[in-house]
Amino acid sequence: MDLPVVDLAPYLNHIAGDAAAEEEGVRTLCATVSASLRDTGALLVKDPRCSAADNDRFLDVVERYFARSADSKRLQERPNLHYQVGVTPEGMEVPRSLVDKEMQDKIKSMPEEFQPATPKGPDLKWRYMWRVGPRPASTRFKELNSEPVIPDGLPEWKETMDSWGSKMISAIEVVAEMAAVGFGLPKDAFTSLMKEGPHLLAPTGSDLEQHGSEGTVFAGFHYDLNFLTIHGRNNNSASASEGV
Repeated sequence: MDLPVVDLAPYLNHIAGDAAAEEEGVRTLCATVSASLRDTGALLVKDPRCSAADNDRFLDVVERYFARSADSKRLQERPNLHYQVGVTPEGMEVPRSLVDKEMQDKIKSMPEEFQPATPKGPDLKWRYMWRVGPRPASTRFKELNSEPVIPDGLPEWKETMDSWGSKMISAIEVVAEMAAVGFGLPKDAFTSLMKEGPHLLAPTGSDLEQHGSEGTVFAGFHYDLNFLTIHGRNNNSASASEGV
């Protein structure tokens, strides 16, 4: 699948009042965003406000956390809050392809060379849920708005997670605005619904020493619960997503 790479800079310049940002070109860019989301559900974006150094700083602290022992990581586990904050251990998240008979039949009907690997059990990845952005002062959904869990021994954790999370939200808000414009809607059609939402930065980590054999599935097919999910650059030991 060929996805367009959308540079957010022209739109950012346009909304900042830069006269050099051609309005027609910006509208074309917005149409590209909306068309890609409509036709494929995905696109690639380049945000000049997010640097590789920011991404590396985030990945570094996340890697050091996931390198800890299972017992150490479980100190941040909050099952009473439905794992909406803190760590979710491996073996907890069940992929849809493991339980959906219709999906399994569809996979089997595909040519063998195109069939995805089918998980044999729950996901083998660990996940950390970190809330980002303001929460409503009053809510009926306390589990979605619980206080964040901060691991001991990582003094830079909160600042790093908050910083990268805010950059991810900023990028996705621009994408949401551009999509709205591309669909012919008011530019705040989506972002107005995202205000004070339960946004989560949710990095995942996998133990390749324990689960390093070829064909291992760390995360099976699943639906995200959110309006949009954004992924930063990852590496072999950690990946990150943020849902709004």
